[in-house]
Amino acid sequence: MSTKTLEKTIQTLSREVTSLRSFVIESISNRDDEGEYKPSFVKKILKAVRHKASFEYSGRGSLIRQTKML
Repeated sequence: MSTKTLEKTIQTLSREVTSLRSFVIESISNRDDEGEYKPSFVKKILKAVRHKASFEYSGRGSLIRQTKML
């Protein structure tokens, strides 16, 4: 392997280790510094995410026009 290939591999592995480390720390702590959400709120948001969006961005001012029609 060339030096550049090794350096690229090391950088990639370094990024992966950093990501895994943050994931593990987040999983272990499993607590949000700002507090926890109410279960009813979480259910409501997860339900809303499953539905297709009512509005679609198609350019400057498009969302404003769509909401004014309501």
